[in-house]
Amino acid sequence: MIARTSTTPNQTTGTGGHAGEEAVVDVGPVAHGGHCVARHEGRVIFVRHGIPGEKVRVRLTDAEDKAKFWRADVVEVLEASPDRVEHFWRPADSGRAWGHGHPPVGGAEFGHIALTRQRSLKSEVLAEQLRRLAGVEHLPSGGAVEAVGEASDGGDGLGWRTRASFSVTPGGKLGMHAHRSGHIVPVREMPLATGAINGLRLWDIDLQGIERVEVAAPGNGSRPLVLLAPAPGTKAKRLSAIAAGLPDDVSVAAFDPTTEDVQQVRGRTWVQESAAGHDYRVTGAGFWQIHRDAPGTLVGTVTEFLQTGGFLHAGAVVADLYAGAGLFTAVLADAVGETGSVLSVEGAPGTSRDARKNLHGAPQVEIVQGRVERILRQKPRNFDALILDPPRAGAGKAVVGQLIAAQPRAIAYVSCDPASFARDVGYFRQAGWDLAELRAFDLYPHTHHLETVALLTPGQ
Repeated sequence: MIARTSTTPNQTTGTGGHAGEEAVVDVGPVAHGGHCVARHEGRVIFVRHGIPGEKVRVRLTDAEDKAKFWRADVVEVLEASPDRVEHFWRPADSGRAWGHGHPPVGGAEFGHIALTRQRSLKSEVLAEQLRRLAGVEHLPSGGAVEAVGEASDGGDGLGWRTRASFSVTPGGKLGMHAHRSGHIVPVREMPLATGAINGLRLWDIDLQGIERVEVAAPGNGSRPLVLLAPAPGTKAKRLSAIAAGLPDDVSVAAFDPTTEDVQQVRGRTWVQESAAGHDYRVTGAGFWQIHRDAPGTLVGTVTEFLQTGGFLHAGAVVADLYAGAGLFTAVLADAVGETGSVLSVEGAPGTSRDARKNLHGAPQVEIVQGRVERILRQKPRNFDALILDPPRAGAGKAVVGQLIAAQPRAIAYVSCDPASFARDVGYFRQAGWDLAELRAFDLYPHTHHLETVALLTPGQ
């Protein structure tokens, strides 16, 4: 039976007719999205903050009568897994948070699991997605998720984020949203972030008039940038007052999350990142890998796959799609030399402008701003290789069709989402392509996310 707690259902923390009620369940297998599958009285419940094999008490958070499945958070562990550890961050500890009457913050949903088990669970998710969506039964290299950055973080999986996003409570305090909720939990630390971000002590600043805060603190130690998304009607004087509470060597800018427009408040509106022997200007909230060791890891893997296969060499013709500020483009330009060519395609205008600045000294690079499928139609070439690093939603069927039509000798696919990646691999396989190489990296410890790099080649 499902028992009702003393808390009022739908209290800022859940939706549906049974939200706020509790049940005891056996936690089943891990699923994509940061939860595990459980069943109760014939109903599927996606449970967060559990570990397969545990018996737990859960609180329903999304529980409409007509819904195909419900969602729940663990509030008490009755039979613990040997892989359960004390959560490193109290606001993200589900049992502790619900004990204080509110949901945990999002972004550290695996923090109660030993790191080795976290990685094995991620490997299971990757294998299941590729098997179900792409028909891949045997993964190259076994599909194990590899640790990254242990030399920097001491093996605890903390302090790796060089970028962080925060919300602001109605009282002007720094906070973070609970998962799938409008509820904002005040925070006074972010253990996954680098010392440079925590050292700003944003939680000590009055942030009234601000709706969102983005922070970028490059791993190379260069000048950090704090982006403030002001609420409607917030005056420039209020932004200057917030900037005055930050160290003098920190840049501050106002930004509009919908238009990506950035306005200087103090210092620069961009940061300087470094990777693989190159420096990169990244304006505002422009995309950059958030793990301090991610750029080098991903660039190294992509170039290794392509060079080992003979697809990347002096004189080669390659393209970097969804190129961002040019992380891969710069390294590709080095590899192909002045006798080769690199087509760099990015959809976001601001990020594409950054790429032009970053690569102005490479005559073999052509930078084009626009949709990938349109640019490939306009600029057909005999590509030796394509590099694909799409957003979380993946490339999609139309883009995959264009990639196949371009007839490259190989494609290196970088993905941060196993579901969209597996779906796209399925499209390639339907067209006769092979998943030739695959490596997976734990670039987001204590979360359910992972990064993959794959080499796809036309079937023989």
